[in-house]
Amino acid sequence: MKTVKRTMSTIALAATMILTVSCKDGNKNDPAEPMSNEMHQESMDDKDDMAMSDNQDSKAEAILNDYFNLKDALVNDDNGKAKELGNTLAKSLKAFDVSNYSDNEQNELKDIIEDATEHAEHIGESDIKHQREHFKILSKDVTDMVAITGTEMKLYEQFCPMYDGGTAWLSTKEEVRNPYYGSSMLKCGKVQREIN
Repeated sequence: MKTVKRTMSTIALAATMILTVSCKDGNKNDPAEPMSNEMHQESMDDKDDMAMSDNQDSKAEAILNDYFNLKDALVNDDNGKAKELGNTLAKSLKAFDVSNYSDNEQNELKDIIEDATEHAEHIGESDIKHQREHFKILSKDVTDMVAITGTEMKLYEQFCPMYDGGTAWLSTKEEVRNPYYGSSMLKCGKVQREIN
């Protein structure tokens, strides 16, 4: 019995030492410690590409944020706020530069952005019933855009079977809040799929 206990103690001690050493090695790139020159040699072109990519990502994320704010205004039956946010979204869409994408993606994105901008502008000047009609097509455009640009956000594609023969929209929350019916049928719909 003493031999078993001694063997178990030896194994436990060896495992502790291995973990300690491996954890210590794993922390070599601790942010508190300066990075060595060998690990931090990037060309200026790489930095420029990363900055442009980050800039594009932030513009795509701005479009999504404007879209979600607009969706929330429609959920809250707020026609005036939706008008304002439709115009904000139109500006964000116009500011999006597609030049960092492949030729095929550029053509698709140009079509998507042109269509989405038109619907966002219509939302900026319509009554709430028409805003919701335009939001349906705008939601498809934004979903198509995300399929090309990607996003860091976790999104939920939600679906209402009752609005105009069935209609989808994007949300950052799993809980359904229907922008097509607002307070009259706030929870009508379901999550169709998760994106990310």
